Amino acid sequence: MTVTWEELGWDRLAAGVGRCRLPGWDCTVGLVLGEGTALMVDAGSSLAEGARLRARAEELAGRRVTHLALTHPHFDHVLGAPAFAGARVYAAVGVDAVFAHEREELRLDAIRNGLPVADADEAADALVPPTHLVSGEWTLDLGAGRQVLLANVGPGHTANDLAVLVPGDREVVFCGDLVEESGEPQAGPDAVPSRWPAALDRLLALGGEDALYVPGHGAVVDAGFVRGQRDRLAARFGVS
Repeated sequence: MTVTWEELGWDRLAAGVGRCRLPGWDCTVGLVLGEGTALMVDAGSSLAEGARLRARAEELAGRRVTHLALTHPHFDHVLGAPAFAGARVYAAVGVDAVFAHEREELRLDAIRNGLPVADADEAADALVPPTHLVSGEWTLDLGAGRQVLLANVGPGHTANDLAVLVPGDREVVFCGDLVEESGEPQAGPDAVPSRWPAALDRLLALGGEDALYVPGHGAVVDAGFVRGQRDRLAARFGVS
């Protein structure tokens, strides 16, 4: 029997495209289906969460997850990545260095935010650098005419922000934490506030006025919301 997106806790955004809001930190993950392929956008906060996501995605897709795109290197988006063994992993240039040299900070950040120590230790120990690094734009062919654009639009929320654009009758843009709907965007020590408004300008230029914009946390928004958040960030950080 075929299961629906809704039965597995996903919101269907377009044909073969959906997203799921995770418990805990209200982190959003995405799924894009191609011809014999499946792309996950972000991986959750732990190996157990990543494994649950993979199982649900593969039940929905009827195939293995073949590709994983990481929008930025924060624990709630990447520590589930080792559960996607065998998938091709994409991220912005520099995420490989974060995984190699800042793994301990990722682990400690997860613990500070409430992830059990054993879960944080397990995920950090298993974390491996992404195999495909995006410096500008990368067109990913998922088959059957479905091409997805991976765009290194940062720095902004971090030094290594990747957006995922899925063309269709209405384009879907997975924004990572460059955009947040459920609260004010978080600017941690690895944020680049002076470049954040420009990153959102780039996001809007790629997605356009009619796209659905999927924040890293919160409800799906439109271009007007992204533009308003861009202006508030510019005012907040004193940049144009």
